[in-house]
Amino acid sequence: MLYLPTRIFMGSSALSQARQYIRNLGKKALIVTGKSSALKSGVMAELLPLLSEEGIAHSVFAQVRENPDLGSVMAGKDQLLCTGCDFIIAIGGGSPLDAAKAISLAAANMLSEDQLYDETLRKKSYSIVAIPTTHGTGSEVTQYSVLTNTKTKIKAGFGSDLIFPRLAIVDARYMRSLSSTVSLNTSMDALSHLLEGIYSTNRQPLLFPLIARGIGLIVQNLALCLKEPDNLPAREALAQASLFGGIAIAHTSTTLQHAIGYPFTTEFGVPHGLANAMFLKQIMKLYTPAIKPELSLLFDKIGMSQDEFMAWLDGFPIGLKVDLNGIDLEAWMAQILSSRNIQISPVIPTADELRDIIKSVQKV
Repeated sequence: MLYLPTRIFMGSSALSQARQYIRNLGKKALIVTGKSSALKSGVMAELLPLLSEEGIAHSVFAQVRENPDLGSVMAGKDQLLCTGCDFIIAIGGGSPLDAAKAISLAAANMLSEDQLYDETLRKKSYSIVAIPTTHGTGSEVTQYSVLTNTKTKIKAGFGSDLIFPRLAIVDARYMRSLSSTVSLNTSMDALSHLLEGIYSTNRQPLLFPLIARGIGLIVQNLALCLKEPDNLPAREALAQASLFGGIAIAHTSTTLQHAIGYPFTTEFGVPHGLANAMFLKQIMKLYTPAIKPELSLLFDKIGMSQDEFMAWLDGFPIGLKVDLNGIDLEAWMAQILSSRNIQISPVIPTADELRDIIKSVQKV
């Protein structure tokens, strides 16, 4: 079964095409974004006149940082309620989009930090318009929000059909200001999502052509995009791949590929996409015996062998090494092995296997 309640607009006219639907969502929008992503990307220059012309007021909540935490969600909730906003427009990468989803639930159901992960308390939500400015998370078409608990230093997500964005506006022009580092890291996040659409035991064969197409687009366009940041066709291809990755994990969820990276983000500040990329080869090697037919079909579709794909990965600076001395690896492993992602992985690693994978990025 496939389910996607988000209306998707893509291309340079996406925002204007979505206008008729935006006008029906409410009278005042809470614009959830980071400190610079909305302005730097050029979204605000086009969005604010549109809202004004439609008679829609707005309030800007620009306090979302990379890896949003529960505190910022509560601050966003308070601003939404205090300013009388009745829907949300989320602008940015995965952090603002994920924060907006949590703000929607927290405000609509009057939830505290401690209540946010209690699915029995989620009864309604505010409508969300998602405008991504990176080609990585695919959050514009998923029901997931991933947040960091600053007290426990644990990054964890939750899902609810209530927080699927009503509208997704995907315009690669808003992604041209991305640095080469962010372009690489977010693309690796999208690649992880696409692969996990095959890895997950919830895999859906109906999604395989879309997944193969998405991976092919990344293989064909990532190096070009890094070399020519203003190459709009390359950006559009990566934005499409990211969208496909979001659609995939909306149905399959993520696996160990994501769970293993979370501690590196919270402990070392490793960007989420890079934290995934660090382990792409190790995880594929672990999973291959269990899903060899699926991977063979994938590589046939994209016209390269698995070894050639591994060599292609080696062409990018994703082999980050970190100093694990002083880290409680056993606690890390317990956290990883208890995550919901593990249960739908095609292979659940033993403690020794997981320890070896983690130590593969130990700085010498």
